[in-house]
Amino acid sequence: MPQPVHILHLHSSFDLGGKEARAIRLMNAWGDRARHTIVSGVPGMLGARDAIAPGIAYEIAQDSPPLTGRPSVSRYEAIARYMRRFDLVLSYNWGAIDGVMARRVFAKAVPPLIHHEDGFNEDEAGGLKAERNAYRRLALGAAQALVVPSQTLETIALDIWKQPRGRVHRIVNGIPIERYAAKPAARAIPGFRRKPGEVVIGSLAGLRAVKDLPMLVRAVGGVSGRLQLVIVGEGPERANIKQAAMAMGIANQLHLPGFLADPARYIGLFDIFALSSRSEQFPISVVEAMAAGLPVVAPPVGDVPVMVSAANAPLICSYPGEVFLRDSLQMLVNDAGLRRRIGAENQARAMADYDEKTMISAYARLYGAAIGKADLFA
Repeated sequence: MPQPVHILHLHSSFDLGGKEARAIRLMNAWGDRARHTIVSGVPGMLGARDAIAPGIAYEIAQDSPPLTGRPSVSRYEAIARYMRRFDLVLSYNWGAIDGVMARRVFAKAVPPLIHHEDGFNEDEAGGLKAERNAYRRLALGAAQALVVPSQTLETIALDIWKQPRGRVHRIVNGIPIERYAAKPAARAIPGFRRKPGEVVIGSLAGLRAVKDLPMLVRAVGGVSGRLQLVIVGEGPERANIKQAAMAMGIANQLHLPGFLADPARYIGLFDIFALSSRSEQFPISVVEAMAAGLPVVAPPVGDVPVMVSAANAPLICSYPGEVFLRDSLQMLVNDAGLRRRIGAENQARAMADYDEKTMISAYARLYGAAIGKADLFA
């Protein structure tokens, strides 16, 4: 049996979000054909490892050089020296771009590297930084390929980061669609119980400032009707979200169960899925909601307006402003039939376009070609 490919993953952080969830689905899909070493650019942010399947060979790096710091040849040399141990390097987002730059400076001594860009944090949610654009343009020339999930990011990569079209690969995020159609267990969300006659508005998100979840709370607080709001995720914004709920008088209707693995087990408990982010690209949570047959209310960030079904398009609100989010939520709260019709069209769209088998095949071809073993992950 051939030796498994040794893959180094350079993550900006490794708490579970969209990019981490996708990376782990691919790790699980490769099985014993690969072993993995994971570096988190933020030490201690390692919550995503709980989603790695039993039997997958992986380790959290203990001796890797830091991914962030002042630019210097010595830093790049240390990163390049570390990367030499591996067959393939996968880097993710701005927080790992120095791995790409290290390959730029020491290209002959570093294995093939594929960079992934999934979106922007709070500091670039309102606009890209010129100095980062320049750094990306320089560094990304050393990558074997640049992978993006959205049309928006593809345009940025081509027009702003000036990457050749042949190097940029748009691979949309996929999930195991069929699992989301199953009826969820009534107690799948700890501490939460559906009550007769209530409409459940739900969201899946890291509790970070860029997700603007206090704005979602304020919008829900302005909706009339019997409601519960469930926000699944963990992060530093928990206190601000609770404070917003108290200010709106809905503290007893808000549920924050923390991070919960495997959304297919519980997302079907929601009646409406709501997103409030200031920056997204191709959010997996929206695909998960569509696969579960839910209508989606969201601002028009990233590819969200073109991800949802045509029936759902009018619910993608103008932004900024919680008023637009509130009004779209109110429309759905008032009309169960509308929720079902839009949810059914979203589910059909997800089944047609967003199954993970297509995504896994695309990554298998790209990663295999990078190391000259096209059929390795097939």
